[in-house]
Amino acid sequence: MDTTLSRLHAGQLLDGRYRVGSWIARGGMATVYLGTDTKLDRTVALKIAHPELAGDPEFARRFTGEARSAARLSSPNVVHVYDQGSGAGLLYLAMEYVPGRTLRELLRERGRLAPAEALGIFQGVLAGLSAAHRAGIVHRDVKPENVLIGDGDIVKVADFGLARAASGPSHTRTGMLIGTAAYLAPEQVTRSAADARSDVYASGVMLFEILTGVQPHTGENPLAVAHKHVRDAVPPPSSLVPGIPPAVDALVAMATSRDPELRPADAGQFLNAVADVSRRMPALPPGGGAPGYAGRPDGRPPSGEEWFPWGGTDDGTRPAYNQPSPRDGGPQHTLVVPAGDMPDRGYGQHDRPDDYPWSRQAAYRPPREPVLQRWLQDRRMVYVALAVAVVVVIAVVTWWVTDGQYTGVPQVSGMAASTARTELQNVGFVVRFGPDQHSNSVPAGDVISTNPAIGSNAHSGTAVTVTVSSGPVMIAVPQVTGEQESAAKAALRNAGLTPGSVTPETSTTVPAGIVISTTPAAGTSWPQPKPVAITVSSGQPLPNFVGEQFQAAAAQAQSAGYQLQQVAAVGSTQPQGTIIGQSPQPGTAISPNEVVSVQVSSGPPQVSIPDVQGLSVSQATQELQQAGFQVQVNQNIFSGNTVSSYSPTGQAPQGSTITLTLGFNFP
Repeated sequence: MDTTLSRLHAGQLLDGRYRVGSWIARGGMATVYLGTDTKLDRTVALKIAHPELAGDPEFARRFTGEARSAARLSSPNVVHVYDQGSGAGLLYLAMEYVPGRTLRELLRERGRLAPAEALGIFQGVLAGLSAAHRAGIVHRDVKPENVLIGDGDIVKVADFGLARAASGPSHTRTGMLIGTAAYLAPEQVTRSAADARSDVYASGVMLFEILTGVQPHTGENPLAVAHKHVRDAVPPPSSLVPGIPPAVDALVAMATSRDPELRPADAGQFLNAVADVSRRMPALPPGGGAPGYAGRPDGRPPSGEEWFPWGGTDDGTRPAYNQPSPRDGGPQHTLVVPAGDMPDRGYGQHDRPDDYPWSRQAAYRPPREPVLQRWLQDRRMVYVALAVAVVVVIAVVTWWVTDGQYTGVPQVSGMAASTARTELQNVGFVVRFGPDQHSNSVPAGDVISTNPAIGSNAHSGTAVTVTVSSGPVMIAVPQVTGEQESAAKAALRNAGLTPGSVTPETSTTVPAGIVISTTPAAGTSWPQPKPVAITVSSGQPLPNFVGEQFQAAAAQAQSAGYQLQQVAAVGSTQPQGTIIGQSPQPGTAISPNEVVSVQVSSGPPQVSIPDVQGLSVSQATQELQQAGFQVQVNQNIFSGNTVSSYSPTGQAPQGSTITLTLGFNFP
């Protein structure tokens, strides 16, 4: 069950930015959806890693790292990676959306392509792979499914680094092959080793398939196909499609040598050879026809019987395809094109001359012409074939002298030392490790640099010295507690450390502006580039004066070095002189000479006291309470039930207590 599909639906917003659209495709490690970047308002392709892989920390780490590497590629022939992240528990890549179709879909529709058209598309593939190889990235899964043909016939290579991300330790087990069996290089099968030359091999197999419409090796299962790459040579495409030029056969043989040392070192070198052959391909004849073929007057591509490898005419002006073929009703004449010399192993993997059938037969029906004219035409074809062979040999020798014998030092900086060793050994270098060096940017155990430098060219077998990081420089944190903030920062810088964030904290013992502590503490060995945090006193905390009498609070503030400013609070029911509010709030840091504003009650409002003398106790109490006063009665066993006096009289604060004295009421 596709758990990715079950967890995403159209319209879902991924990671708060990417709106998921329709399903596009599903692969072994991810599912691709059409999506919209809502932030930049552009269409993207969203590649979502399958949950069973995304849950593996090692896969997630390598997926993220390889996505960053792929995002650094800048080539019009590479599908660009815009963003990488996670949302809803899923790892995803946001990539360039390329409307069009894959090379696989084109081959399903057309079957195979003519040599000129095939080489045109193939150069776009190699241009994309070349950009990756220059950046030290190996694709590891080159196949027609990963080649996109967009609008305007632009060719783009997709899925850089994803196969590499899945080949980490947690996904590699004995007998497991990373890649697609039909395109695996022999060293991937026998040693699970892959480098730029493995991509070249896969591209050579793909060129064979483009030219012939079939894969060179087939079998009952993927493992059987994989072992055929180790055991059997890739045949020349012309053995299946007669008439393919010998130079194109040589390209396939060069790329698919079973010995990696005999292949071009990377896609860039192979691209140079392909471009050279492509420039020498015949132009489309007037009247159309399939690219790279000598067309027929009716516009249909010629059959194998009518094919001239490099074009040709019977009289210098009229194309050879105007000659009637056997199907046109004339007798058949067979022209045997002499075979060129068998190339040595520099072209490929053939051990015996009969392993590579370079001789060709091309049948056609010539006009009835003098024997001498036919003899001269036959001689001309021999010279053309010899000239082509000379051009190919010169091109290969030139490539070997200028580029072929050299190998680029791959991008291994930032890799673990053991991984870097494997990468360098896989491309033919001898690895040596120099003294470790401190690095504030490269983690301990990872590669800082190489000698010869990364990206430079060197002979295969050259010793490459690798410098590994021992981690950042460690420095003891100096004692800066009790110093002013500025002095503490200067002391940290003088020690080689970086002052970090400053956190204010109130203190009843440390004056404002003085350092209370550092994180880490003084004496700790600390990495040089990592900031040291500082805690600085913001002053003593302000007490809570609410409820206290102003005079007492003012005396307390004066002794602490700051002052209280009184603001009258009219209408308060609190007793006069009571503090009912303050600014700043309690707990706020307060520095010497600061002024704290306090609201002081002016006392409750004055209310007239009713005259209750001579009234009974119950009557007097009722009137006083209605006026807002509290009542207290002074009486003894000799007191009567009549108010003889009360206190205070006149006016008093509302809510205050009126004391009643009782006596006897004598008539």
